[in-house]
Parts: sequence; C-alpha cells; structure tokens
Amino acid sequence: MIKGLKKIVDGKVFQGIILFVILFNCVLMGIETIKGLSEGTRGILATINNICLWIFIAEIVIKLLAYGLDYFKDPWNWFDMFIVGISMASGLPFMAAFRAMRVLRVLKSLKALRGTKLIGSVKHLQVIIGAIVKSVPSILWTGILLILIYYVFSLIGVNLFGDAFPDWFGTIGKAMYTLFQVMTLESWSMGISRPVMEVYSFAWAYFVPFVLLSSFVVMNVVVGIVVNAISEVTAENNVEEPETKEVSKEDLLKEMREVKEQMARLEKALEKTK
Repeated sequence: MIKGLKKIVDGKVFQGIILFVILFNCVLMGIETIKGLSEGTRGILATINNICLWIFIAEIVIKLLAYGLDYFKDPWNWFDMFIVGISMASGLPFMAAFRAMRVLRVLKSLKALRGTKLIGSVKHLQVIIGAIVKSVPSILWTGILLILIYYVFSLIGVNLFGDAFPDWFGTIGKAMYTLFQVMTLESWSMGISRPVMEVYSFAWAYFVPFVLLSSFVVMNVVVGIVVNAISEVTAENNVEEPETKEVSKEDLLKEMREVKEQMARLEKALEKTK
C-alpha cells in the first residue's frame, strides 16, 4: 500500500492536480480583493478557498503516509507545512491580519513542478530560494554582529550626543533607531550628521566608521553569503548522476539469439573451408 501511495504521490497526475489547485486558489484570493462583491459571492469564494486548504492538508497527510519520517528530510516539505499552517491560523479571528500570508502558497507550485517539463522555467527561482534558505544560519550570525555594532555605537552616541540631541540619542532605543536611518543612507548626511557636526565638529569620526561598517562591510558580507550559497546550490543541482541503462529480459534474449546466429554462421564457414 505504501509503495502504491509513493507511486501516486510521485506521479505527474498527482503533482499536476496539486499545481492546478494552487494556481486556482491564487486566482480566488485575487478575486476576493475586488471591491463591490456581494456577500453571497464572498461566501462562495470563502467556501471554495477552504476546500482548497483542505486539499493541501490532505496532500500533506497522504505524503506523510507514503514517506513516513522521510517526509521531514526534504526542506520543501517543511516549507509546505509552514505555508499550510499559516493558512490554517489565518482563519482564526486573532490571526486575521495574517490572511494575506496565504498567498505564499503560490511558492508551493515550485515543489509541485519538480519532475515535470515545466521545471526548466522555474529552475533558477528554485536555486535562489534554496540559496536563501541555506544562507539563513550565516545571515543570522551576521545579524548578531550587526546588533553588537549597533549597541556599541548607540552607547557612544548616547554619551556623546544625548544631551544636545535627546530626540536622536536620548536613549539606547532612540540611538539605535537613528543609527538604523543612518545605515539606510536615508537623509543621514543633511538630516542627522551635519546638524550634529554643527555642535560637535568631531562627529564625523563617529558617523563615517559606522556607515562603513554597517552599510558597506556588513551588507556586503550578507550579499557575499547569499551569492556563495547560490553557487553551492547551483553546483549541487548540476552534479550529473551516472546514467544506468536498464536491460530487459527481451533485450538479453534478442542479443543471445544474435550471438547464436553469428556462431552458427562461423561454424558453417569453418566447415566449408575444411
């Protein structure tokens, strides 16, 4: 029975049905945003949307029965469970604000497209998503480093500029928010650094190193991590598996007959030469 389920789940028909439901559900969520729909129409759309959700739940259950614990070895399956979990939670009153996240089920189509002829059109997108997921741990450590930089510069900013500019550097929280604006390079020069430099001429020695560390060094590190992850994922996808040609019994029998015929011809040729 398990082998039969695996065959069904891995089949193109099953994947095609799930893909159709995903795309159909996405269209429904877009229609729901149209203003002026009657309550009856919205009720029908909500019912169909819930049916699609139950189909996604059934998909996960069937795959769990087919693969068992091996189901959790595939990161895409974790992604599917996360999206479906968000979809279920968005139906609760206090989670209504997260309803828009249900559109992320579109990305499930990437999983459903694997193994079909359409996979070529989304292969690069799969590589990017896989690289982002793979680079998350390194990015988290980079984020911790960035928080430390923020904290150190916030302490310095509060001690140096807190009295003269309490709105920007009055507290650690205000200083960190100000530094975030500086890191984004949004009006940091004319809006923040130059007014501070009018009072404290040495303030450039504070802002310039922070900009270099946060906006250029750390951000370039993040970009480098993602680019490296993309290269690794691309290399993994491009690894060619050795192709093994399956030989059926009919082919073996055919080859054996040909060998026997050749042996018979050789024997006849030898008899003629004697």
